[in-house]
Amino acid sequence: MAHVPAAERRPQIVEAAIGLMAREGVAAGSTRAIAAEAGVAQAMVHYTFGSKQALYRSVLEELGRSLVARVQAALPTDADFGETVSALVNELWRTVTEERERYRLLTELIMLSLRDPVLRQVASEFTHNLDATAARLLSDAATRAGQDLALPAEEIARFFLSGFDGIVTRYLTDDYDLAACESTLRLMLDTTIALAVSDARLEPGARLER
Repeated sequence: MAHVPAAERRPQIVEAAIGLMAREGVAAGSTRAIAAEAGVAQAMVHYTFGSKQALYRSVLEELGRSLVARVQAALPTDADFGETVSALVNELWRTVTEERERYRLLTELIMLSLRDPVLRQVASEFTHNLDATAARLLSDAATRAGQDLALPAEEIARFFLSGFDGIVTRYLTDDYDLAACESTLRLMLDTTIALAVSDARLEPGARLER
């Protein structure tokens, strides 16, 4: 069999891990099972990644990369701020409904990180990178539309993504009503746009105290 460099094996193994764990759950993602899914020796998985946590890091990074790439591809070229944000959010939601099992895997990995110090750092980096990407997209949309933001883009992004995560978690519950989730998402979208463009400011005392 021809030798294949580890750099070429890496994406193959990552996609195999995603496919396996999306179908069967994170608990099924042993290095032996992932190797079998990828059609490589178990030693190749260890050689390529060094540890299961490193493999999980690559899985999270790939899930995030594909998510962001799909949303960015839906960016309108000529739209006002509200239309642009709506288009991005609609595409983001389609990634959830059309790739439900991949999103379930993403949620599982983040939940798993709460009790794993190594994965906790990976999940934290993933979350911060997602926040930063969302903030950049908001800022770019506002700049193109000539719209001043009422709050820093980072705050608006965190506000929306925090609510979006809750909606996704409800949706991933098998018996949850899709229509109810989409109704809540529309309300969240409208609220986010209003928050971004509103001239109203919270009084200092209205903010949460530490």
